[in-house]
Amino acid sequence: MGFVRMEENVGIPPKSLFEAMDAYIGERAADGRFVDGGGLYGTEDAVNFVVRKGEVTRVDGPYAEGKEVVGGWAITEYDTVEAAIADQQLFAQLHADHWPEVTVVATMRQISEGPEEPTD
Repeated sequence: MGFVRMEENVGIPPKSLFEAMDAYIGERAADGRFVDGGGLYGTEDAVNFVVRKGEVTRVDGPYAEGKEVVGGWAITEYDTVEAAIADQQLFAQLHADHWPEVTVVATMRQISEGPEEPTD
């Protein structure tokens, strides 16, 4: 799974990035690597539920303490971790090429196939 983190309220990405991402996602959807993904709205209407010491507290956005927010996500499938890493780097490069004035962190995480057995 890939995540894109960036500062909030940096504006709308340039049209060239949208076009490059359409081509990038289209290629991966055509060959079955792209499973699902999308962009996210800002934190102005986000809701967090924080569990702390057995208590649940609701915290509504926006969140002044957050410098970066997750702006988008994608679920992709690859035969190897190396192939996934190489493609995530290509994804990051699209942002560098088409929106160089914005700092973007493109993170790749593996999705767990199931819960680990609990230890007592």
